[in-house]
Amino acid sequence: MERKFYVFALLLLFAAGIAKSSAFVVDETEQVIITQFGQYKRTISEPGINFKLPYIQTVERMERRILSSDARSDKYLTLDKKWLVADPITRWRIADPLKYFMTVHDEARARQNLDDIVLSEMRREIASHNFGDIVGNARDPLMIAVAERASSQVKDFGIDVIDVRIKRADLPTEVQESVFARMRAERERIAKKYRSEGDEEAAKIRADTDKDKTIILAKAYEEAEKLRGEGDAISTKIYAEAYGKDPEFYTFLRSLTAYEQLLNAQTSVVLSTDSPLFKYLDNPSKK
Repeated sequence: MERKFYVFALLLLFAAGIAKSSAFVVDETEQVIITQFGQYKRTISEPGINFKLPYIQTVERMERRILSSDARSDKYLTLDKKWLVADPITRWRIADPLKYFMTVHDEARARQNLDDIVLSEMRREIASHNFGDIVGNARDPLMIAVAERASSQVKDFGIDVIDVRIKRADLPTEVQESVFARMRAERERIAKKYRSEGDEEAAKIRADTDKDKTIILAKAYEEAEKLRGEGDAISTKIYAEAYGKDPEFYTFLRSLTAYEQLLNAQTSVVLSTDSPLFKYLDNPSKK
């Protein structure tokens, strides 16, 4: 009885090992091919529980999601003979698991082959464009062309290239300083031009302002002289009317005004006694 129990336990353990070796789960992010002694048997793309022959069949798991490959930064010569440093990044996925397994087998080898192809196509495409176009509006069409040609070449690897992009496009370090110097010189030239135009405009504004000032002052002086002349005319008229009413009183007031303006404590005047100036000082009531 005891011997039967051991046999049963061994059979149970053997069955559990077989079940464990034969059943496997395919995740939704994976796709799987089954090989038997290195020979392809089938592809499983749908997630779920699957079975294989225990011990003699092997599960090869591959990514189903979009993968990315960040190629090394490299120097490229443009059509206008300028060096450009660029580092492309490629997004790709495994389209044919069997071709992928038979050719590149794993992601490391796939990335190496893909990067070599992308860099080669990048070099070819950049050589047909000017530097300014690449860093400007021509970059997107350029990268689309690179992606299309690279995709056609990696189809034999079971890979589908989704797109290729340049993360950063720049000048080599050894020429950056000279380029920046030229840029600074150009900016300084533009700044001087703007300053010169500003000075010219300021001079025009000052000249117009001085002109307006002169005109305003001339008009003000003209108006002042006109008002002064009108005032003098009115004053003369008033004096004439006053003189006409009482000439003697007018003469007396004018003499007092003259005394006030001419005579003070420091004044010394030598005149004849019959001078009209002292007419009212000698005898104020004398006429």
